[in-house]
Amino acid sequence: MLKFAIAKGRITKDSKELLTCCGFDMEEVNSSRKLILYNADETISLILLKAGDIPLYVANGAVDIGLVGKDTVLENDLDVYELTELDFAKCTLCVAGPKEKVSLKNGVRIATKYPELTKKFTKRRGIVAEIITLSGSIELAPLIHLSDCIVDLVQTGETLRENDLIVYEEILSIAPMIIANKVSYRTKSSEVDAFINICERFGK
Repeated sequence: MLKFAIAKGRITKDSKELLTCCGFDMEEVNSSRKLILYNADETISLILLKAGDIPLYVANGAVDIGLVGKDTVLENDLDVYELTELDFAKCTLCVAGPKEKVSLKNGVRIATKYPELTKKFTKRRGIVAEIITLSGSIELAPLIHLSDCIVDLVQTGETLRENDLIVYEEILSIAPMIIANKVSYRTKSSEVDAFINICERFGK
C-alpha cells in the first residue's frame, strides 16, 4: 500500500479531481475527522497532516510520498526526492509592507512564517535583518509595528490590499509539489510512478 500525505486545507480542496481519480470519496475526505483514509481498492492510504509536518514524515519514511507546497519543502530542507511540481494553487513568496515603503537595509525587522527562506533572501541581498518568526496573521505585524515588513505567500493579493499593504519584491514562485521518501522511491517505484502519472495528468 502506498502511503500518501497531503496538506489539509486549500491544497486538499484544489486536489479534488486528483484524489477522486485515485479512488477517494471526497465527501469523506472533507467531512471525516479521521486522519487516515483509504481509497476504494485500498491501494493508497491518505494521511491528512499539517503542511509543515509533511517533509519530516516523508524524510523519516512514515509516509512514502507527500503533496505539499514548494515553500514548505524548501523551508524544511530535509532529505527527500522532489519529483514534480503541479500547475495549480500557485502563489508567490513576497516581501510586503506598508504603502510608505520601508527600505530593505541593515536592521530591518521582517515578520514571517518562513525564517529559513527569509534568511537566505536577506543573505543574498547582503542585509543584516531581525527576523521575527510568527505562525499566523503575518499581515498584522507591520500594522502594529512589531515589524517593518513581512515575507509571506501572496496568491491574489486581496489580504494585503484589505490591510493597506503592498508587495515590495517577489522572491520565489511557489506551486504544490510531490516529494518522496528515498527508500520508498526505490522499493515502491511502480506505485510511485503510477501515482506521479495521475498527478501530472490532473495537475498540469
